[in-house]
Amino acid sequence: MYLELLFFAYLIDFIFGEFHVIKTLYHPIILFGNYIKWFEKKFYEDSIFRGFLLTISLLSLVFIVTFLLSKIDNIYFQALLCSFTISSKMLYDSVKEVISSDNPKHAISMLVSRDTKEMSENDINKAAIETYAENLSDGVVAPIFYILFFGIVGAFIYKAINTLDSMVGYRNEKYENFGKFAAKLDDLANFIPARITALLIALLFFSKKAFKEFYSYGKKHESPNAGHPISAMALVLNVSLGGPTSYFGKVKEKTYFGDGKRNIEKEDVKKALDFKLRFDIFILIVLSFFLMFSK
Repeated sequence: MYLELLFFAYLIDFIFGEFHVIKTLYHPIILFGNYIKWFEKKFYEDSIFRGFLLTISLLSLVFIVTFLLSKIDNIYFQALLCSFTISSKMLYDSVKEVISSDNPKHAISMLVSRDTKEMSENDINKAAIETYAENLSDGVVAPIFYILFFGIVGAFIYKAINTLDSMVGYRNEKYENFGKFAAKLDDLANFIPARITALLIALLFFSKKAFKEFYSYGKKHESPNAGHPISAMALVLNVSLGGPTSYFGKVKEKTYFGDGKRNIEKEDVKKALDFKLRFDIFILIVLSFFLMFSK
């Protein structure tokens, strides 16, 4: 396991958050996105095989580059690179901006794909909690999981898969086939982290109810993974998330996650954001403990 690498990578994100890379230096995730756009422009075809080629070609490139970088024997350099895959501080700041902004509709529109023009305050608060819970898995726990077990190579392979899913993994006319392989691979990559995230939410909020019931609600989500952290967060906050949601002008009748109140307030969003401090303390103490006794 890569305990020391993970400790320093998380510490860098905890202190500095997202680095604003300037001029000719690009964030690795932006490079992934640029490659996906280039491949799609040159080789797009409404077929699963073309989407398979996109996925395999990107993952192959990422593997080669990160494997070579892993040979640089400097833990701080590798930790700095791995910190790019962890989005704990950026996620927290982005969701906090929603409830502190003078224009919360604009702030939430930067985070979600649902329609935001006609959102009520309740809808905005609900969307903020849902996106925070779901992205705790994709942006925090999953990268930590892959850094811990597979180092810098695992971290960036995971982020490449996640970026592919976010760009082409949609169930619409254009991407139903082209993005299918990437979407299924993302489901597989997030299977364990999503459930760990739900368990951590229950544990760190000391909620026996969330621990016992998150799965029964989470399995009702159309995604095999996203519903679990959303359900756990709903249960610890004693709210109901999900429900009818508008996407691209059409209302989607989503199931409710949790059995609490349906009027979501800013205080509920603030309570959800309390997770970060609890998790920061938990992860840094646990990693420090294991590092201390592994030497």
